[in-house]
Amino acid sequence: MLILGIDTATAQVSCAVGGHEGVLASTHSIRARQHAETLTPAIEFTCRQARIDLNEISVVAVDLGPGLFTGLRVGVAAAKAMAHALRVPMIGASSLDLLAFAVRFSPKLIAAVVDARRSEVFSALYRQVPGGVQRVSEPQVGSPEDLASEILAIGEECLMVGDGSLRYREVFDGLAKVEVTEAGWAYPSAASLVMLAHAQALREQWVKPWDLQPLYLRKPDAESNWTVREGR
Repeated sequence: MLILGIDTATAQVSCAVGGHEGVLASTHSIRARQHAETLTPAIEFTCRQARIDLNEISVVAVDLGPGLFTGLRVGVAAAKAMAHALRVPMIGASSLDLLAFAVRFSPKLIAAVVDARRSEVFSALYRQVPGGVQRVSEPQVGSPEDLASEILAIGEECLMVGDGSLRYREVFDGLAKVEVTEAGWAYPSAASLVMLAHAQALREQWVKPWDLQPLYLRKPDAESNWTVREGR
């Protein structure tokens, strides 16, 4: 079983291929607002590095967000089209789950934080469990200050991961028992996506392409701006 992982939910475009033998190849790049132009060459390069043909892919996995609206749409649409063309099932995962999974060896409370722009963040809390992490709060959107207050109220040692924690680092650095990870952990990883998807695929927990929906958590900027103008 070979899985193609596609992640475009944040500023980073990431692809990976793997299966029973683990992750065979992965690539990532950051080119501001060029997700559509970057994704197809990234997939082709990753497959060449893994020495496989696209026709050998048996599952397509994709990051469903939350994240940047345009990038998220590009990745989900491309993944659905590819799964449809290859006639293979799909698996979706949250960008917050992928961030937390990457630091699954930490015994601390894990806060996965994605920059949502507009002075807000997408976030969820996780705890270490055998083999991975378990989400202990629902994904939400809010201000960095609100998230800081929530973590402060819990009062536990906390590891913060994601570009949202880095962008608003001045809000979180002053909190006792809180550690913010470095830039190497800023974005969700398609390699993590492939590993999570492989475990689900073994349990046949996949879905049809038309059943996968992005997790936006809020309206896109254009729709929100139109609503404001109508109100005026």
